[in-house]
Amino acid sequence: MTQPGRRERKKAQTRTALADAALRLFTERGYEEVTVTEVAEAADVSVTTLFKHFPGGKESLVFDQDHSQRDALVAAVRERPAGQSILDAMRVHLRSLHDYSPVERALLHQFLDLVRRSAALSEYADRMWLRYEQALAEVIAEEVGADVRDMRVQALARYAVDAHTLAERADDPQRAIDTIFDLLTTGWGDYGAVSAEP
Repeated sequence: MTQPGRRERKKAQTRTALADAALRLFTERGYEEVTVTEVAEAADVSVTTLFKHFPGGKESLVFDQDHSQRDALVAAVRERPAGQSILDAMRVHLRSLHDYSPVERALLHQFLDLVRRSAALSEYADRMWLRYEQALAEVIAEEVGADVRDMRVQALARYAVDAHTLAERADDPQRAIDTIFDLLTTGWGDYGAVSAEP
C-alpha cells in the first residue's frame, strides 16, 4: 500500500487537530456556546482552513469520521470473504466498532452525552445514520441482485444501523450485537410465546 505523502499527512494532522479542539471545547463549554472561530483559534488555523477541512459546518466537526465510517460499513458487505453471508459480514463489522478499552468506552459515553444534549447534533446524527442506511441498502441490493426499494433490503439496512445504535447503550455492546444478529438470523421463534397459567 502506498504511504501518504507529506501534504496528505499535513492535511490529516490539521483535520485531527481541528476535530480534537472542537470536541474538547464543546465538552467543556457546551456545543452551542462555542463558535467555529474559537475552534479554529484553538487549533491554530484560520476559519477558512477550518471550512476547507469541514465544509459541512460546525456539526461536522463533531462527526469527523462520518464518511470513513459509512465507507467502512459498505466495504464490510462488498468486500466480505467468499462464503460469508451479508448478515455475518455486518455482525463482524459492527462488533469491531465496539471493541474498545474501558478508557475508550468512557470517552464514547462522553461523546454520546454531548450529542444528546444538543438538538443540532442529535438532528445531524439522525441524518448521518439515514445516509448510512441508504448506502447500506444500496450495496445489499447490489450484492443480492435486488431493487433497492425491496422491503427486505430496506429492512435489513435499517436493522443493521439500529443494531449499532442500540449496542452503544448496552453494558456489553458486542454481546448486544450478537443478540440482535442472532434474532435476525433465526427469527423470533417462541421467545414471545406466553404460557397460560393452569
